[in-house]
Amino acid sequence: MYGISGHKHVTHVKYLSTSLMTVDILDYGCGNRTLEQSLGFQIKNYDPAISGLDTPPEPADIVVCTDVLEHIEPEYLESVLDDLKRVTKRAAYAVVDLIPAKKTLPDGRNAHLILESGNWWLEKLIPRFSIRAVSVTLKKAYFTLGRL
Repeated sequence: MYGISGHKHVTHVKYLSTSLMTVDILDYGCGNRTLEQSLGFQIKNYDPAISGLDTPPEPADIVVCTDVLEHIEPEYLESVLDDLKRVTKRAAYAVVDLIPAKKTLPDGRNAHLILESGNWWLEKLIPRFSIRAVSVTLKKAYFTLGRL
C-alpha cells in the first residue's frame, strides 16, 4: 500500500491555504487521497500510477508533493520537477524522504530510488522555485516554495 501519508501534512497545508486565502490545492502524487480526506474539502488530485487520477493536472494555487520525489526514476526527476513548477501558481510544499524505505521494488531496488541529502534536493529546487522555508531532519527534508 502506498500513498497513505498525505494526512500527516494537513496542518501545514491548512496554514498555507489560510495564509494565501485559497482552497485551490493540488495533491501531486496523491495516492489514496488522505490529504483531501483530512482537509475536509475537495481538492485536485493527481497520481500517474492510479487510473482515473492520471490525467496531467491543471495548475493550482498550492501544490502539495509529499513523499513522492524520492520514488521517481532518476532519469525522470528533472521532468517531474519541471512539471511541479508548471502546476504551481503561488506556492508548493514538498517533503522528501532522505533515508531508505522499508519496502523494496519487485526488482530488488529500494523503493526510495533517489537517496540524497536535503542540500542536494535544495539545489534541484532553487532553479525552479523561490525558497520560503526549509527544514531538514535526519529522515526528511521539508520545503515551502514560492513561484519564481
